[in-house]
Amino acid sequence: MTSISSRSTSLASVRPGTRGRIAHVVRDLTGRAERLAVLGVTPGATIHVLQTFPGIVFECDQTEMAVEREVARAILIDVE
Repeated sequence: MTSISSRSTSLASVRPGTRGRIAHVVRDLTGRAERLAVLGVTPGATIHVLQTFPGIVFECDQTEMAVEREVARAILIDVE
């Protein structure tokens, strides 16, 4: 099981080229975490940040996706 560590940071705060693993996806009343899980954005998945402006573009376990900055703040990663 993956846990949140002191080195976990939000996807919204890292630079392009950053690699790591998803530590946690913050759950809220919008169902965002569940929708991300369907796309494979789950704790333990590998992540590679490709772009941070204007939106956050990243590759998660070989799937490229783009999210708004607000969504990226809910994805916590452990940077390699």
